[in-house]
Amino acid sequence: MIQYLQNNHEVVLTALRQHVWLALVPVVLGFVIALPLGYLAVRFTWLYHPLVNVCGVLYSIPSLALFVFLPVLLGTKVLSPINIVVALTIYTVALLARTVADGLRAVDPTIVQAATAMGYRPLRRLADVELPVALPVILAGLRVATVANISLVSVGALIGVGGLGQLFTRGFQLFYLEPILVGIILSVLLAGLCDLIIVLIQRAVTPWARFQRGGAA
Repeated sequence: MIQYLQNNHEVVLTALRQHVWLALVPVVLGFVIALPLGYLAVRFTWLYHPLVNVCGVLYSIPSLALFVFLPVLLGTKVLSPINIVVALTIYTVALLARTVADGLRAVDPTIVQAATAMGYRPLRRLADVELPVALPVILAGLRVATVANISLVSVGALIGVGGLGQLFTRGFQLFYLEPILVGIILSVLLAGLCDLIIVLIQRAVTPWARFQRGGAA
C-alpha cells in the first residue's frame, strides 16, 4: 500500500480534496438552511410534525437514485459535482432540521420565560439564550450528518463523481486491492477527524455542559 501511495500520491490527494469539498460544503449549507427551519417548527408548533414527516421522507430516498434524478431536475450534467452537493445538502437539512427543532424544544420553558421577562425579543432570545442551551443536541446531530456525508460521497463514484470513492471503483475494475484499502482508510480517518473537530468545538462553546456532567457524576 505504501508503494501505491508513492506512485499515485497526486491522484490520491486530488481524490481526498474532492471528497472533503463534496462532503463538507453540503454540511455548511444544510446547517444554514436547517437552523431557520428548525426555529420555525418551534415558533409555530403546527409546523413541527409536517417538518418531521417531510424530513423523514427526504432522508429515506436512496442516495444513488437522487444523484441520478437531480440532473434531470436541475438541468445539470450527470457528472457535475453540483448534483452531489445538492443531494447531500438535502440529506443534511433532512437530518438537522429535526435536530435543531428538538434541541430548541428541549430548552427549559422557564429559561425562555425568564429571558422574555428581561426584555429579550424573539430573535435576540434565540441567539443569546435558546441556541446556546440547545447547542449540545444540535452539534450531536451535526456530527451524525458530517460522518454520514463523508460516507455518502463515495456512492457518487458510481456515476463518475465521488472523491475517494473513485479509488474503490478503480480497485474493483482492476481487481487491485491497494486503492480500495487506501480509500477506506482515508475515509475513516477523515470521518474521525471531522467528528473530533466538532467535539472540540462543542467543548469550547459549551463549557457548562462539562461542568453539569461532572456535577452529575
